[in-house]
Amino acid sequence: MTQTAEHRPLIRDMPADERPRERLRMRGPESLTNAELIAILLRTGTNGENVVAVAQRILAKFEGLRGLGAAGFGELCAQRAMGEAKAAQLIAAVELGKRTVHARPPERRIIRSPEDVYALLFAEMALLDREQLRVILLSTRNEVLSVREVYRGNVSSALVRVAEVFSDAVREGCPSIIVVHNHPSGDPTPSAEDAALTKQLVDAGKLLGVEVLDHIIIARDGHKSLRDLKLGF
Repeated sequence: MTQTAEHRPLIRDMPADERPRERLRMRGPESLTNAELIAILLRTGTNGENVVAVAQRILAKFEGLRGLGAAGFGELCAQRAMGEAKAAQLIAAVELGKRTVHARPPERRIIRSPEDVYALLFAEMALLDREQLRVILLSTRNEVLSVREVYRGNVSSALVRVAEVFSDAVREGCPSIIVVHNHPSGDPTPSAEDAALTKQLVDAGKLLGVEVLDHIIIARDGHKSLRDLKLGF
């Protein structure tokens, strides 16, 4: 038998384990329906309509959570059994939800291969008309913490300062890095100078406690891993 508004039980008349707040406490918020979560915010219903029924009606009026989240203050206040206080509570809860999502750190990319590095930086570096050297700072799980540009110009062992390459990693306590630079010529084939720079950086990393996992060259025609080529490693 369908209950009319006049015959819906009040929250206080429900068994304790069926009341939204008690269920949230005992089973966690994920066990509640959208209407029950909203009911906890609204707290009270009206004569003949308990708070869960009010929440269900409001959800139906705005066609679900998305519509409710877009509703304005005046629209909510105009609904029966709402009023300014309840409308403000709902809007505040929706806004907190939005801010929580925005506050989450983005999922960090994990580097598992030279191809992952290429995918990460190809669009930015392959077509540059000058050489750049960037350092990818990695966590212990090879997550990308940051990518820093440390040199712009002729990337060679004679000109690149080792201290600049490692300064961010040492300062931020990163256990490993990947060095990346581009070849404006379009050909990613490593030169003798690239191999010499790699050897210099690998040796310096051992002294500093920062492992150089690879040195990747990116160009219009592809990429090369000096570790895979056993140049400098």
